[in-house]
Amino acid sequence: MLKVLVVEDDFRVAEVHVAFTERVEGFSVVGTARTVAEGHRLITQTRPDLLLLDRYLPDASGLTLLREVSVDTIVLTAAGDAETVRAAYALGALNYLVKPFTAEQLADRLRGYARYRATLAAAGTLSQTDIDRAVRLLHEGDRAAAPKGHSPVTARLVADALQAATEPRSAAAVAAELGIARATAQRYLASLAESGRATMTLRYGTTGRPEHLYAWLAG
Repeated sequence: MLKVLVVEDDFRVAEVHVAFTERVEGFSVVGTARTVAEGHRLITQTRPDLLLLDRYLPDASGLTLLREVSVDTIVLTAAGDAETVRAAYALGALNYLVKPFTAEQLADRLRGYARYRATLAAAGTLSQTDIDRAVRLLHEGDRAAAPKGHSPVTARLVADALQAATEPRSAAAVAAELGIARATAQRYLASLAESGRATMTLRYGTTGRPEHLYAWLAG
């Protein structure tokens, strides 16, 4: 059983986080703290495996606690600014979830964390493959579910074609290369752009009608 400490100043929100967490098999909430100081005390007392940590606390920023303790942490906060997100990850947060969120969104991240822990524990001496797999499992639940009719095989083919291209490609070009319908290629390319794995630009042809061009986003 993985022990969770909720650090949240609003007791009603804390109760929701506790309820969401205890619905997930393999997790148990061992306490709730409303301040950084109380968080320190309960960490010492309960030795949690995981913190669910708010950014805004009465006595200090929740990121202060993240900096001062060595406990796996998922940040749950209303702060969606880039500076706070970067700071949280730089200080060691394993995941970041912006309020409001659903029970299933939190559950997905908790299950990913459980798989991550189990993979690291089972591997003993870790190879790079073990580490890559653990990190992949940690963030498996972060992605939105694929839309109905979305084929993972076709998605992989389209992604591979775009990644191998030396210049931006249109849906028509990708469709011709893979032998699929243009509308199908367009749908999968748009999904890659929405997920941040590709960029989309417009090119205007001689007819004046714009054509979408997609390029793989390296890095």
